[in-house]
Amino acid sequence: MSWRPQYRSSKFRNVYGKVANREHCFDGIPITKNVHDNHFCAVNARFLAIVTESAGGGSFLVIPLEQTGRIEPNYPKVCGHQGNVLDIKWNPFIDNIIASCSEDTSVLIWNLDVGEPVKMIDCHLDVILCMSFNTDGSLLTTTCKDKKLRVIEPRSGRVLQEANCKNHRVNRVVFLGNMKWLLTTGVSRWNTRQIALWDQEDLSMPLIEEEIDGLSGLLFPFYDADTHMLYLAGKGDGNIRYYEISSEKPFLSYLMEFRSPAPQKGLGVMPKHGLDVSACEVFRFYKLVTLKGLIEPISMIVPRRSDSYQEDIYPMTPGTEPALTPDEWLGGINRDPVLMSLKEGYKKSSKMVFKAPIKEKKSVVVNGIDLLENVPPRTENELLRMFFRQQDEIRRLKEALAQRDLRVRQLQLELKNLRNSPKNC
Repeated sequence: MSWRPQYRSSKFRNVYGKVANREHCFDGIPITKNVHDNHFCAVNARFLAIVTESAGGGSFLVIPLEQTGRIEPNYPKVCGHQGNVLDIKWNPFIDNIIASCSEDTSVLIWNLDVGEPVKMIDCHLDVILCMSFNTDGSLLTTTCKDKKLRVIEPRSGRVLQEANCKNHRVNRVVFLGNMKWLLTTGVSRWNTRQIALWDQEDLSMPLIEEEIDGLSGLLFPFYDADTHMLYLAGKGDGNIRYYEISSEKPFLSYLMEFRSPAPQKGLGVMPKHGLDVSACEVFRFYKLVTLKGLIEPISMIVPRRSDSYQEDIYPMTPGTEPALTPDEWLGGINRDPVLMSLKEGYKKSSKMVFKAPIKEKKSVVVNGIDLLENVPPRTENELLRMFFRQQDEIRRLKEALAQRDLRVRQLQLELKNLRNSPKNC
């Protein structure tokens, strides 16, 4: 039986996806045709790295983010593996450190200051499926075809934790910020798509396992530690589901879904300090569309009527200043990210707007919704938002009614006990 999403009130309930215009996309890129289940793409605030189709394999392309439009085939490629590159990950807050894994079962840690690998991790017995750095870049977690989930110290290559995933065949893994949890996506014993939560310090068994649906495409997980939102995107799908994660059960709450007709081969993610906070953008994907040789930005936006800076959706976040230099990190030093406020990046619209006098009108507002407006939805996303909002309202009303019925029964029972007590006889 597939897992049924739980609906609850959230300020991220109505987050919607917005696709960038064609001139802001990256066109003419020979995206790899490798069928391996990976993103083939990694993004930081300055560069976009893409695994490309090339003779002999083992290479990826690094492009400045401002170079949108049609890409000329003269950007330098980085080579070092003996087989095709399968995944690449930037060390999140350490300058110019990137990890890559290959069909040769190795992980290479690169220092782009010198343009060469500085560490090889060779603890895997089969092809590596996925990699993920933790918040300060001190840990690397991997999944592998040998059905094992590993937590590794990347500078020494030492395996700190290891799990045999038999019931939950794990494919993808991601650290959940400072919660010291891992989230994996995979396949259950009944071949349904499934997610699992793990304690990164004890991989003996998952904290929870939840079935999502019966589709066959691999699920890519992405986590935003600032909003505690989890995004699940299916390979070959055009949709992206998003959820809210909490430290208390049921841990995972369904929010909404973005849909697109173009299937995704892989997705990269922009760091938070690279987002457009003036547009209330809380997440941005870079979607690989192989058939078009196109990389398409998709912005996830929280709809707000106010044009002021929205502090509640933009807490202090890791900024542009690296926590360590490559040499310091390679020397074994760990340091938390340097935090910044995104308010400095907020740009209020400079357009002067003349407003006509507003006529007073009657309204009936319930939970922030004007019932007398009765404006029909114009797009599918608006229809979905209206549907989920109504579902949420129905659920709250049912809960309130159930609580009222329970209170009525309690009062009736207390009244009956009072009538039957010896003092009243």
